[in-house]
Amino acid sequence: MMLHEGGTVTQALKTMQGFQEAARAYAASARRRTIREQEADVFRYVNGGLRRGRHTKGVELTRALADTVRLWTSVIDLLRDPENQLPAELRASIISVGITVRREAQSAEPDIEFIIGINEHIAAGLSATP
Repeated sequence: MMLHEGGTVTQALKTMQGFQEAARAYAASARRRTIREQEADVFRYVNGGLRRGRHTKGVELTRALADTVRLWTSVIDLLRDPENQLPAELRASIISVGITVRREAQSAEPDIEFIIGINEHIAAGLSATP
């Protein structure tokens, strides 16, 4: 980077400052949202990747499917924890759904719409007021 090339260093610093401001704003916003709302956002984020990736069928879809598997693996692990406060029947049901979604995401031709639909239902449930 050279300063005389249109001020690229200055532009880079402004961009970095913008990212820092955005990160501070996100952190402040996250403090006001419940854990359930933040968890719902994770499902929505994964769905965003699936929606973008279903049209490209390339690296973006592969990444979104890997994110889906990681998300559901984490959910399943948390639900299997004996300290988890959710009722046993509910935990078992969600684990069953999670195993199905993971299996679908890892299949040769995953049904992206099915995965998105399940994730949307989970996000909606997390967003609902208990």
